[in-house]
Amino acid sequence: MNTWTKNDFDYNLNSGKKGAFYLYTPLCGTCQIASKMLQVVMEINPNLLIGKADLNYIPNIATEYEIESVPCLILFNEGKVKGKIYAFQSVPYLLEKLR
Repeated sequence: MNTWTKNDFDYNLNSGKKGAFYLYTPLCGTCQIASKMLQVVMEINPNLLIGKADLNYIPNIATEYEIESVPCLILFNEGKVKGKIYAFQSVPYLLEKLR
């Protein structure tokens, strides 16, 4: 999972591809667990397009996409945000949502 800037996110969003953007903060314990879950997801399916960013460095994303809390996984497809996940329930749940 590569670290993305806002420009990277905009590029991938507008590419028409299906993917996700993981937003976290480094001192968030729940974010650390979510990061580990996403690492497992990426090991199972390395072809998924998922980027990550520390929300502290791109606060305009929080405003633009109305991010309520972290961790947050923004799901996108065909140039549009299709949803947001705040509760990373399990690895199988995340795999299903990312299909």
